[in-house]
Amino acid sequence: MSVVQLIYASRPFGFDQATLNGILSQSRRCNARDGITGALICRADVYMQLLEGSAGALEATYARILRDDRHLEIRRLSYCTVADRLFPRWAMRDDPARSWMWSQAEVAKGAIDQATSLQALRIFERLAAEPECDDASCAS
Repeated sequence: MSVVQLIYASRPFGFDQATLNGILSQSRRCNARDGITGALICRADVYMQLLEGSAGALEATYARILRDDRHLEIRRLSYCTVADRLFPRWAMRDDPARSWMWSQAEVAKGAIDQATSLQALRIFERLAAEPECDDASCAS
């Protein structure tokens, strides 16, 4: 079975830790069920997510995301077939505190609209290369 990779970005609506925890819990449950892996980068000004799995599972998941009122201004940045998954062991890896991709000012000025699919992929490749950790070892 070929693996499809989808990257999208959105603006959070009502961002807080409880909302993020709900998104992560729901994503992990549904993704594990549907054979989807991936990662979510989130800040108060942007969600950026990479999903990987079968084309059918990704299309169904993306359709749910498009209807989800926790996301505003959803933009698909990349959709392609890949040889290998970037996050094979993660139903949904999250990166809640990082701000190394774009500054808030860059996002406000349209960095997401101007991003190429390769730029979006590089952000997730950087995350995938970082060591995995549990909540306690990542808190510092």
